[in-house]
Amino acid sequence: MLQKCYGLRPVGSAAIRVGTSGWTYPEWRGDFYPARLAQRRELEHLAGRLASVEVNGSFYGDRTPRDYRSWANRTPEGFTFAVKGPRSVTHVHALRDVKAPLDAFSASGPEELGAKLGPILWQLPPSLPFDARLADFLALLPEGRHAVEPRHPSFTDPAFRALLERHGVALVLADAAGAFPEFDHRTADFHYVRLHGERELYRGSYPEESLKRWADRVSTFEGDTYVYFDNTMDGAAPHNAETLAALLGTTPTWAATEPDPTLF
Repeated sequence: MLQKCYGLRPVGSAAIRVGTSGWTYPEWRGDFYPARLAQRRELEHLAGRLASVEVNGSFYGDRTPRDYRSWANRTPEGFTFAVKGPRSVTHVHALRDVKAPLDAFSASGPEELGAKLGPILWQLPPSLPFDARLADFLALLPEGRHAVEPRHPSFTDPAFRALLERHGVALVLADAAGAFPEFDHRTADFHYVRLHGERELYRGSYPEESLKRWADRVSTFEGDTYVYFDNTMDGAAPHNAETLAALLGTTPTWAATEPDPTLF
C-alpha cells in the first residue's frame, strides 16, 4: 500500500489556507456553532467559513474510506484537509518498525479526499529525540506533501533540517507557549504552521495584535502555506482562524457571513 501518493495534485499560484485542528469540540457549540445546529452538520458549517481543517481524529485511530469520502462530499470545491498521521506510528512504535501501521493508514482511505487532500502531518512526541530512525521513517513515506512537527530539543541539529530538505518534507513552525522548541526553517516547497496557544497550550485566544504579527510573518512565506489553530479547548480557534484569514486577505470566496439555513 505504500506506493499510494498523498496530496499530489497540480498547484497553481501559491495559496494561504487558514483553518483549525479538528472540528468536533463541545466548547464550540452555542458559540461558533449555532445552538440549533445538529452535530452531524458541524463540518459543513466550518467549511462554509474557513478554507481548511486538520483531520485530528486520524491521530487516535485509523478512519475508513467511507469517512474520507463523506468529508470530501460535504465540503466546498477548493476546501482542503490536512490529515494527521496516526500515533501508532509516531508514539506507539516511535518510528521503529512502522511498515504495518503505515500500510494500515494508507488503507484507511486518505486518498478518497481526492483534490481536497493537503499535507500529511506527523506530530512527534516530546520524548522522541533526533536519531537515525527518522531517516528510515522518511524513506518509507509515500510521495506527496508531508510535514513533521518535532518537540525534542535535539531537532535543532542542522542535520535534521538537511534530511527534511532531501525528502522535501516541511518542518512545522509551531507556537506552543514555550512548551517545546520553535523551529522556523523552510525545508520544502510549502509551509505548515500550528498555533497551539500563545500563553497556554490549547487554550486562550490570540489577541488581535498577535494575529497581526502572525499575518505579517506568514505573508512573507513563499509557496503554499497551511496555518492551523490548535487553541481549541476554550473555543477560540475558529474565531482566531477567521480573523487571521481576514488579515491576510485569504478568506475563502465561498465564506458565508450568516449560517447556511440549509444546515438546520
